[in-house]
Amino acid sequence: MRAHWLQQGAQRHHALLCYGKQGIGKLAFAKAMSAMLLCLQPQDGQACGQCESCHWLSEGGHPDFKEITPEDAEADDSKKKTRKRQQITIDQIRALHDYLSLSNHRVGGMRVVLIHPLEAMNIAASNALLKLLEEPPQRTQFLLVSHQRQALLPTILSRCMQVEMPVPSEAQGLHWLQSQGVAQPEWVWHYSGGAPIGILADADGENALVDWHGWYQQWRTLLGSGAAMDTVAAGSVLLKQGMEQAIQVLQKWLLDLWLSREQCALRYHPGDEAQLRKLAAQLDMSRLLAFQQQLNRFKMTATHPLNQELQLEQLLMQYKKLFQ
Repeated sequence: MRAHWLQQGAQRHHALLCYGKQGIGKLAFAKAMSAMLLCLQPQDGQACGQCESCHWLSEGGHPDFKEITPEDAEADDSKKKTRKRQQITIDQIRALHDYLSLSNHRVGGMRVVLIHPLEAMNIAASNALLKLLEEPPQRTQFLLVSHQRQALLPTILSRCMQVEMPVPSEAQGLHWLQSQGVAQPEWVWHYSGGAPIGILADADGENALVDWHGWYQQWRTLLGSGAAMDTVAAGSVLLKQGMEQAIQVLQKWLLDLWLSREQCALRYHPGDEAQLRKLAAQLDMSRLLAFQQQLNRFKMTATHPLNQELQLEQLLMQYKKLFQ
């Protein structure tokens, strides 16, 4: 696809939207496209990695490349870094307007704007970006990445060339993980729900991935004890990776509990099938549904600097009641 898209030259659509499930490599694909467009001597749809432009990009200092993420909004005020910013703001898009009003660094060369995830823009930022997409600057390519296409404004979608990025098959995923030298590839594949890049990014290194797998072994044993679970011990273990991950752990575990109750194939924990079936036989389904809704509400405030240990302990007490 990259080689064909490159060959289109001036006929390329000015805004390419890559969308699909989070964690399957959309951002890596968009960055590879960025490198290819900026490369001085691309080969077979790939950046050469050797030219001056490729070196600038790899060092994070290419004058014709602009990347916009929610995290970038924090750079203006280091005193407000108490929690991770969730939105791309209008100030970031206004700064992009100013940037694009300047001439390209390389005469006749491309300029690339990468924005991700696109659904992180608030309404004001979306409307500001829409103006740029309606009247794009010359020789400027917008590469947009979204995990939630349904959350984007229809007017923005209408001004993009949309490419759905498919989830790879299990065989493809395992082959890639093995080629990367990832330990426990089957576990990574299943626990990620077929989107392993998110887990690999969170683990950030082979040793960290081993620690992550050890963390998984700890909490699955605790949750597997059902009504007999030690909520204090479980809360301490789950919070090792933060409240967001703790809630995600519970949501994945509950989904497989429900699938086990319905005698369906498990999605995230196929290795724990026997334990989950035993728990599912004791399950109060009405409480399960209520608990899932409670988790969804907690997820919305997971990054808030409240007493997370107390919050999680309350959730785990509700979890125990599912089996009583």
